[in-house]
Amino acid sequence: MQFELFKTFWGHEGSFKQGMDMATAAGFDGIEAPCPSDPQQIDTIGKLLQISGLGYIAEICTAGSYVPDRQASPEDHLKSLEQKLVMSLPLQPKFFNVMAGCDAWPLDEQIWFFNRALEIADKHNVICSFETHRSRSFFNPWVTRDVLRAVPDLKITMDISHWSVVCERLMDSEWDVIEEIAPKTHHIHGRIGYDQGPQVPHPAAPEYARARQVHEDAWELVWQSQLEQGYETSTLTPEFGPDGYLHTLPFTNAPVADLWEINQWVGNQQRIHFADWQNAL
Repeated sequence: MQFELFKTFWGHEGSFKQGMDMATAAGFDGIEAPCPSDPQQIDTIGKLLQISGLGYIAEICTAGSYVPDRQASPEDHLKSLEQKLVMSLPLQPKFFNVMAGCDAWPLDEQIWFFNRALEIADKHNVICSFETHRSRSFFNPWVTRDVLRAVPDLKITMDISHWSVVCERLMDSEWDVIEEIAPKTHHIHGRIGYDQGPQVPHPAAPEYARARQVHEDAWELVWQSQLEQGYETSTLTPEFGPDGYLHTLPFTNAPVADLWEINQWVGNQQRIHFADWQNAL
């Protein structure tokens, strides 16, 4: 099984071309980013992707941005999903990473929604990987588990940094759930959270070694499951980001670390980690 890294465009302030160049220079295999709404820009990006040889993971947020429109219905979310999915198809994404649904819906509504979402993915013959994300349907481990039991063909993007802060504890306390959802995990978001936040100040800091270890242990479960399922490639996007996730100093709001340096560090460490894990098999 091969291992591929994707550069997140969350927090990237330059152009698509600059982001692609950064990914290439860092030895990443592709980019993960929302598809622009301008058809001309889509055409330009498609040509850049062809020239660069980079893979593309399309990011979709249904009915809103990272936080959903609280008044949007499940039907609104499904309409948003299909519109954005169709818009992204000309870029030939490897798959779609989807932040979908709303945390406030009851379980039966969640199950109904994801059955319909899976129908949309099947209709267009694409893979949708639904992210475990705060404010969205998969905001905690137990709802995620219960939906996956009801919709077993669903695939997820594992980002347990969100669950660490939602549950106010590292996920080693919920290992039975992690073991159950690992076989459903298609993609990993490589951010490390802790019991009071979704993002540690820097993952290399020794004071966050245990948090990093718990996340890495969960990723190994995913790799093992993917290997057993016959995956040829496992994908990971280092996703340390801005917008309140990145710690800053009081009064000056100066960031305590550089996001691209952190994400490169995570990428390099996980290449080593994956190789060590594979060699130990």
